[in-house]
Amino acid sequence: MHKPNLLLLLGFGATGLSQHGIQVPPQAQVIDQRSFNSLQIVAAPSVADGFAQFVPPGTTLKRLLARPFHVYDEDFLEIIGPNPTLTLLNHTASDPIFHEAPVWYPAKDEMFFVQNAGARAAGTGLAKSATIQKISLSAITPAIASQRNASGSVKVEVLDSYPTVMNPNGGTNFRGQLLFLGEGQGESIAPAMYLMDPQPPYNTTVLLDNFFGRQFNSLSDVSINPRNGELYFTDPTYGYLQDFRPTPGMPRQVWRFNEATGVVRVAADGFNMPNGITFSPTGSHVYITDTGMTQAFYGTNFTSPSTIYQYDVNEDGTLVNRKPFAFVTPGVPDGIHVDTKGNVYVGCGDGVQVYSPSGKLLGKIYVGNAVPNFQFAGLGRMVILAETELYYATLAAEGAFPGALYYPPDAEG
Repeated sequence: MHKPNLLLLLGFGATGLSQHGIQVPPQAQVIDQRSFNSLQIVAAPSVADGFAQFVPPGTTLKRLLARPFHVYDEDFLEIIGPNPTLTLLNHTASDPIFHEAPVWYPAKDEMFFVQNAGARAAGTGLAKSATIQKISLSAITPAIASQRNASGSVKVEVLDSYPTVMNPNGGTNFRGQLLFLGEGQGESIAPAMYLMDPQPPYNTTVLLDNFFGRQFNSLSDVSINPRNGELYFTDPTYGYLQDFRPTPGMPRQVWRFNEATGVVRVAADGFNMPNGITFSPTGSHVYITDTGMTQAFYGTNFTSPSTIYQYDVNEDGTLVNRKPFAFVTPGVPDGIHVDTKGNVYVGCGDGVQVYSPSGKLLGKIYVGNAVPNFQFAGLGRMVILAETELYYATLAAEGAFPGALYYPPDAEG
C-alpha cells in the first residue's frame, strides 16, 4: 500500500510537521517544490543555464546555506536523522585540492582523495601530476563536527606514491588496498589502474594500462560489481579536453576488468562523457553518470547529457536495459554512491543530491558549490570534496560498501 507523503499532506510547512510529531532538524529545511512549479517570470536560457544556482521563491542563497540539509521528501528525514551536521574542515584560495577519488580506509579510519588533474588553478596535467592526500577521520572530534566552520582543524597530508599514480582521478577499496585510476600524462604516460598500499611508503603496482596495446583515453571512475568482484570503469576524454592528453584514440565507453583472469572487455557505450559509476547494494543495478554537458576547456553544451543512467546487471555481469534515472541540475552528476537501502547520492553543481531507488529527488546536502565527489565512511559519516572546500557531514545513512570487497577466486572471465 502506498504511504502518503506527510510533507505533501501538510503543505511542506515545518510548523505543521512539528504539530504532527515530525521534527525538522536544526540544520535542515523543507523545500516546497510546488512553490516554484509555476513562476511569474521564467529566466531565459542564457540566464538560467545548466550551472545557475536556483533560489526558490521566498528564500535567499544565504538561507539555503544556513540550513544545508534540504528536505524535498519525507523519506529524506530518515536518511539524515534527527541531528545532521555539516562542517567545513578546510579550504584553499584557488587550488582545487579537494577533487576526486575519495576512498575510505577503515583499518586506520583515514579518507584518501586527490587534487584536480588538469585544472589551471592547480598547475597539474602536463606540468606535474595531481597529488594524493588523506585526512584522519578519528581527528574529527564531536566538538569539531558541531561547528559549521572548523577550517584548519584537521591536517591534510600529501602522499608520495611510488611509482607515482599519474594524475589520479578515480578510486575504490580493492583487496584491502587502494585502487586508483590515473588519467595519464602526454602521449608517453598512458592512463592506468594502480593498486596502492595504504601504508607508507605507498608502493604502487600497475594492474592495467592498455587494451591490446592501445591506450585508454582518460580513466575516470571505478566500481566493483559485488556479485562477481569485477572492476567496472569509465573512460571519457577529459585529459584531452584539459590539454594534457593527446587526441583520443578510443570510444568513450564503460569497461569491465577481471583482475584474476586478465580479461578486459567493453561493458557499455553510447555515452558522451561517461564519468561516475556505482552498483546498487545487491549488484542488480549499476548507475553511470554522463557529464557531456561540460567539455572542460572547450566550453559547454547545455543540450548534451547531465544525466544519471541506470542499467540492469545480469548474473553474468553484462549490462542491459539502459534507462535515464535522473536529469541533474545545476552542474553535472559526477561522483556517485549508494547507501545500504539503495538510495543514490550524486555530487553535482550545488552539493550532494539524494535520490530514491526509483529516481525521485529526496533531498540535498547543499554547499552552494560544485561537488565532484564525496564518500561515506561507514555509518553516519561522509566526506564531501568541493574543489577548494573540504566538508564533513554526519547523518543517519550508511554507505553500502564499507572497506574492501571480496573477489571470488573462481570468477569466470
